[in-house]
Amino acid sequence: MRYFLFIFSITALLFFSCSSENVLYEDNFSNNLENWVVEKSSDKTQISYEDDVVDIVSPGGITLWFNKKLEGNIKIEFEALIVNQQGKYDRVSDLNCFWMSNDPQYPDDFFKRSQWRNGVFGKYYSLSMYYVGYGGNSNTTTRFRRYTGDYDSFLKEKQRPDIIKEYTDPQYLILANHWYHIEIISEGNCTKYKIDNKVLFELNDSIPYKSGYFGLRTVKNHIKYRNFRVKRM
Repeated sequence: MRYFLFIFSITALLFFSCSSENVLYEDNFSNNLENWVVEKSSDKTQISYEDDVVDIVSPGGITLWFNKKLEGNIKIEFEALIVNQQGKYDRVSDLNCFWMSNDPQYPDDFFKRSQWRNGVFGKYYSLSMYYVGYGGNSNTTTRFRRYTGDYDSFLKEKQRPDIIKEYTDPQYLILANHWYHIEIISEGNCTKYKIDNKVLFELNDSIPYKSGYFGLRTVKNHIKYRNFRVKRM
């Protein structure tokens, strides 16, 4: 029995050790955003911290870009909560994110045009990336798009990237004051978006985006984030 317990203990230790090595990055938002580049359209945006949670009240658009370029087979995880406690900007909408994002005009310097983008959503059409707008349009739609970075077409024709998939049923929209667990998986030609352990979107891309930056995106609401991590698949 002692031998069995000894072997079990060593096996468990090795399992957890190997698992921990798969974590590439993690951030518990302890009183700073040192791992993030903030692009915001309003100077009135309020950012605060409490108990390993970053709390954002944004009168305009805001994107938090993780400042490390990601590549290969990875899983991105984070938790988010849309606040609705009758505050001035407690609008239940837009639990959004970008991933595998690149700027075709500046492929070697993603943050070259950070001040130009400045949290204005229309300027993100200049990027190639995947995008999910969860509970967008005042919590009436949840959509998945693939951006190509064709900014000229957007300016001339106001043409947006095609919607790959869309939900409008209440079960796929935002429940206020609920901590969502979100996972984004990029593996080979496949990218996948999960929320609370349910796969909402999955794309086998013929020309996949295999590297780029990750962004937490929202607009005109009150949102909280915690427990961000990136793992090697």
